Amino acid sequence: MVSTLQSGARMVLVAAVSSGQGKTTVTAALARSLVRRGQRVRVFKCGPDFIDPMLLERACGAPVHTLDLWMVGRDECRRRLAEAAREADAVLVEGVMGLYDGTPSAADLANEFGIPVLAVIDASAMAQTAGAVARGLRDYGPVQLAGVIANRIASPGHAQMVAGSLRDIPLLGSLGRQADSLPERHLGLVLPGEQPQIDAYLDALADALQLDAAAWDALPLTAPEAQDGPAIAPALAGKTVAIARDAAFAFLYPANLDTLRILGARLVYFSPLADEALPPDADAVYLPGGYPELHGEALAQAARWRASIRAAHAAGLPIVAECGGMMALADQLTDPDGHCWPMAGLLPGAVTMGTRLAGLGAQALATPDGTLRGHTFHYSRLETPVAPSRHTVRNTSGTQGEAVYEVGSLTASYFHGYFASNPQAVASLFTRAAP
Repeated sequence: MVSTLQSGARMVLVAAVSSGQGKTTVTAALARSLVRRGQRVRVFKCGPDFIDPMLLERACGAPVHTLDLWMVGRDECRRRLAEAAREADAVLVEGVMGLYDGTPSAADLANEFGIPVLAVIDASAMAQTAGAVARGLRDYGPVQLAGVIANRIASPGHAQMVAGSLRDIPLLGSLGRQADSLPERHLGLVLPGEQPQIDAYLDALADALQLDAAAWDALPLTAPEAQDGPAIAPALAGKTVAIARDAAFAFLYPANLDTLRILGARLVYFSPLADEALPPDADAVYLPGGYPELHGEALAQAARWRASIRAAHAAGLPIVAECGGMMALADQLTDPDGHCWPMAGLLPGAVTMGTRLAGLGAQALATPDGTLRGHTFHYSRLETPVAPSRHTVRNTSGTQGEAVYEVGSLTASYFHGYFASNPQAVASLFTRAAP
């Protein structure tokens, strides 16, 4: 149940007709603009994503969590939204793809929790037709439409034509064409931490956003109600989990770290790119995904890191490696330029980067402790003589998904698990002994 009493936060789901309309740009601009007005802002990302949340976190100054009715689950989404509404003045949820795309879709999420939709319309090649687009987005589902932000507006006159076409739908703001844009690579935006001018860029976006402050302030306050989640036994109490964290291993859900802490683990971080050895008190190792293919030479030359992960494997420490983490543990990695680099060699085989997606979508992993949900997104392929111990299952087709490999105490896959979907299964992964 959703309450609209005068408590809570102004909450919108930022959506569009398709990808490429400027949802991330508008969400970042709106978040930074509201922060500069002195408001407390929380941002969420709808659907599996690692990179956009990094930019949005930089824009709002707070961790950006994932909302997804299947992967995260309705109850956990509701708890996250309720907590954000208690802590913030504004809650922004960036949608995924088009408003009605996917099963479940961003529209499903908005309707589940009574979140008004803020439609982003790329008006660069239209004027009055923007009204038809907005009304179609509103009425097809239908969804509750808070208003429109027109993106890539050419002039004040252009904005007036768009506003006039909307009829009973408010134009909450407009954003002109931007001379600068964030650089991209094969998995999405270049990581914000690699861009020294990122804050200047976000401030420029906020400056360029023509927000109707009165219309924004007139939006209703929303306060979702939620019950506490189930108690989680501290199955990792007294354990130290060493986590690789740098530009090569950056794809981490904040909820995964939260789950490990709730399980009782102490988290310590190290950088393979800086040739840092595993912390000597580590009881388990987590190698998340990222961009090892862009740092092949540095990883190949990181002798201390490679020796320490081999020693940990030989000693039987549980090692969980996801996607890029798995790639760094193969015998060799061929980067996008065709250069072949030796990796840590815990998983026999070779990884080669491709130019087309090799895996994409929501998947589930069956475990003795129940189902662990997550997703996959990669361009590389692994050729290995190791037989998979099991496979994930694709949602919603039920067909075979990613292979899972177990070599001694190592569990490796292209599958990115969302740890909060099954904490007990995660605890078992991080305590799995070599057979």
